[in-house]
Order: sequence, then C-alpha cells, then structure tokens
Amino acid sequence: MSELLNGKVAVITGAGSGIGRAAALHLARNGASICLFDLNDNRTEEAEKAIHELGGESLFLDVDVSDPKRVEQAVQSVIERFGRIDVVFANAGINGTLSPIEDLTPEAWDETLSTNLKGTFLTVKYAIPHMKQDGGSIIITSSINGSRKFSGFGMSAYSASKAGQVAFAKMAALELARYKIRVNVICPGAIETNIGESTERTKQVDKITIPVEYPEGSQPLEHGPGQPEQVADLVLFLASQQSSHISGTEIYIDGAETLL
Repeated sequence: MSELLNGKVAVITGAGSGIGRAAALHLARNGASICLFDLNDNRTEEAEKAIHELGGESLFLDVDVSDPKRVEQAVQSVIERFGRIDVVFANAGINGTLSPIEDLTPEAWDETLSTNLKGTFLTVKYAIPHMKQDGGSIIITSSINGSRKFSGFGMSAYSASKAGQVAFAKMAALELARYKIRVNVICPGAIETNIGESTERTKQVDKITIPVEYPEGSQPLEHGPGQPEQVADLVLFLASQQSSHISGTEIYIDGAETLL
C-alpha cells in the first residue's frame, strides 16, 4: 500500500457503489482510513469488506445525506472513532426525476435538490469544525450537466443542483482558505455507475427532446463512458498534498465529451 495518505481520515458519501466505492478503495490503498457514509445495503457492506481485504481500516455509517441529524451524528461517530477528519468527498447524489419543467412536481424537485445540494452542504457543514485545526481537502462530485452541458433534456432539477454545488464550492474555498482547507469540484461526464437504477424518466420528456448526434460516440477520447476508477485517480490527487495549491476549481473528467 502507498503512504500518500498515511494517517489521514477520509469521509466519503455515497461510498457503497460507483465513484464513491472506487474512491474509497483507492484512498484506502494509499493509506487513508475510510468512513463510508451511505444507506445500509449489501453494496456498502461489500465495499467495507473490500477495504479490509486491502488491509485498510474503515467505519460504515448508515446515512441519508439529506437528513441533518443523521449527518451530524455520523460525523460525530467519525470523531469518536478516529479523532479527526482530513478529507471529505461529498459524492452522494441522484439523477432524480427526468421531466419537462412544466410537468415536474415540486416534490420531485425537492428530492433531487435535497439529496444533491443540501446533502453536500450538510456533509461539509458538519465536517468543517473538525478540519479547521489541521486543514484538509474537500472534494465535491458535481457534473458536466449544469456547468458545461445543458442538453440533458428533462434534467432541470439535477442540473440546477449540480450548478449549485459548483457555486457552493467556490464560496467555501474562499471562506475556508484561512484554515488551509481546500475545496474543489470534479465534474464527470458519462461514467459507468449504477446511478441510473433510481432514475425516473417520465414519458413527457420526449416532447422537449432535441436530437443530438455525435460523430462517433459521445466521448471522443475513448469512444465510451469512463470508469469509476479513473475518477478515483482524480479524487486521490485532490485529496493529497500533490494538489496543495489548488482550491476553488472545477475539473472536468469527461473524455472531451462536452467539447463536441
């Protein structure tokens, strides 16, 4: 195992699958103790088992990131176990309901914004007091949607939440710079994860869809979606001192998808 993050404690939300799981394993390989925040299911247990098989240390906490009490209690449990937080990867998110704006229910809008944007706020809010003494790195998973791409038809709530994360990160980066806490955003394009499993696409989306054709696939660099492990490499870089002079920055990892 590498010692790049030796002795560091990382909190990762949405850690049971996809990008969160890949990041958890990658940071564990590099010496970090991993605190997995996710809903209680077999995937999170499997992620924790994989960390143990690598010889890493972990703590799994059943957390709904939109619930202030559960997030605050989870952060307190991390402090009771490890005494510190050095890295926060606010990664949990949902696509929510894909629908034309006129057909989107207020409840569906609130669900997406609560998980994606409020969840990021709560995770960062409750971690800050425990990072101020020694500094650290906060990394937020946003998206190309809402920041450099706007043709995700029906994804107005999702895109709004992702744009909000970028603005929040920039505000936090300046506010927390005095404490040597860096805040950055990753904006993935298409990545092979299971986020689509909980996505609801209404039939009404068809009435607002404009055909968009790409010459050969939507990712010119690889002609296909990226892998969670590729995003995990970026998370490791931003979590480590190798990115010590980077804060308030969004980084696109999309295989040049949004340059078409």
